[in-house]
Amino acid sequence: MASHGIEIRGLYKIFGPFGRDYIEAVKAGMTKAELNEKHGHVLGLKDIGISMPAGGITVVMGLSGSGKSTLIRHINRLIEPTTGEVVYDGIDICRMNEKDLREFRRHKTAMVFQKFALLPHRTVIENTVYGLDIQGIPRSESLKRGQHWIERVGLAGFEKHYPNQLSGGMQQRVGLARALTNDADILLMDEAYSALDPLIRVDMQTVLLDIQAELRKTVVFITHDLDEALRLGDKIAILRDGQVIQQGTGQEIVLSPADDYITAFVKEVNRGRVIRARTVMRPLDDTPDGLRLAADATLEAAARQMTEAGQSRAIVVDGSGTPSGMLDLQTIIAAMVMPASHETEKGSDGIRDANVAKRQMAAT
Repeated sequence: MASHGIEIRGLYKIFGPFGRDYIEAVKAGMTKAELNEKHGHVLGLKDIGISMPAGGITVVMGLSGSGKSTLIRHINRLIEPTTGEVVYDGIDICRMNEKDLREFRRHKTAMVFQKFALLPHRTVIENTVYGLDIQGIPRSESLKRGQHWIERVGLAGFEKHYPNQLSGGMQQRVGLARALTNDADILLMDEAYSALDPLIRVDMQTVLLDIQAELRKTVVFITHDLDEALRLGDKIAILRDGQVIQQGTGQEIVLSPADDYITAFVKEVNRGRVIRARTVMRPLDDTPDGLRLAADATLEAAARQMTEAGQSRAIVVDGSGTPSGMLDLQTIIAAMVMPASHETEKGSDGIRDANVAKRQMAAT
């Protein structure tokens, strides 16, 4: 299990030969459009500050051009920052020398790409152990580790196949096995599932969640899909034009969207799959008996459990089984409906922008 989170502080990226010269102007309010039109430089990231928890999945989402892929490439410094810090285990990755950075990339991080990035002349097992080969791990050990993860991601029997003999979903499983075989603390996943068909995509999400429950890696997952973000993310950061618009848990974003832009995104979310029982439970009455529900259960799961038991209310219990509140079906139904204040068309420009953004995301 990863013992350290990632702290990103005051991170800026301005693409162009004189990026540092425009930092103060951007801080003073120069927009992305102005920087490009007047100075021929592109603002990639602006004052990014995100704490990515150890052993959790942090999802960074946004449209094409929002800066999400630029951001993830700063974590292993495939892109050099203009200014700012990316801190892991008390060390600023942005200040590492070449030797330390090479060791960090080899041993602390692994990356899964959207386009799979498999070597076509290597078999499944050879692709899986490629990172260990680079590290100089003895072949007997690397093959043992590689075989374990090939089986874990459901590819047993395909060890000697080449990438062109596999479906897209199977190729992505190889990419995931390769990353896991390296046993790195940090797993970077850049639009890893975006090229997959919807059903395969959901299947791969399940594979990741199952493995994460076991390994508790520090995962940074890039996506343009809100449903994927809500399903996977322990924490979500939403980017727009290189800035963080809102960050928090899925519940926090769905229940308290920061502006009309985000409100429009979450408007059609199935809130029953996001909101937890503990969030809407009422105080206990004097007789805490009856059906028990886990505090972390989603409202959808809670409603199903209550209906199957023929009960209209239940006791909410914490991880130790201690009663902590009450929940009834009426409360669940009310919580699953978007509040009227969020249905308003006030700030219609933001609503329109977000609706256009959602259509663009769906077409990506």
